[in-house]
Amino acid sequence: MAGPANFERLLRVAIAEAFEGLAEGGIPIGAAVFDHDGNLLGAGHNRRIQDGDPSTHAETDAFRRAGRQRSYVDKIMVTTLAPCWYCSGLILQFKFSRVVIGESVNFRGGIDWLREHGVEVIDLESQECAKVLSDYIKANPEIWNEDIGEE
Repeated sequence: MAGPANFERLLRVAIAEAFEGLAEGGIPIGAAVFDHDGNLLGAGHNRRIQDGDPSTHAETDAFRRAGRQRSYVDKIMVTTLAPCWYCSGLILQFKFSRVVIGESVNFRGGIDWLREHGVEVIDLESQECAKVLSDYIKANPEIWNEDIGEE
């Protein structure tokens, strides 16, 4: 499963979710949970706007859609953007050992915290992910600030 080409393939699922969220009028952040062999368990996107639910970040949506798992140690969380503190807490709570992120330019989130707690964080530095979110932030700064808990 290891290797950049495989991680890019996994990221494509999260990117598709981000675009689905954008088409619904939401924030373009997508995520997916895979097993260690790269099989998709669940995918989702930020639904805060669509559902009026502040807790429905992309990672939590993907996590919920993956359903109950006996363990998450061998699961991979893939997300188009570095996870915020809230989603980083989910990753640590359920002991995901690997997180693949599309980009961390627009928001660094809890990357360092995850690494300090032994999570392997792989930043693919996707220009596509960075541009889609950057364009959204420029057009919707109030919504973005609300999403990350900024005034």
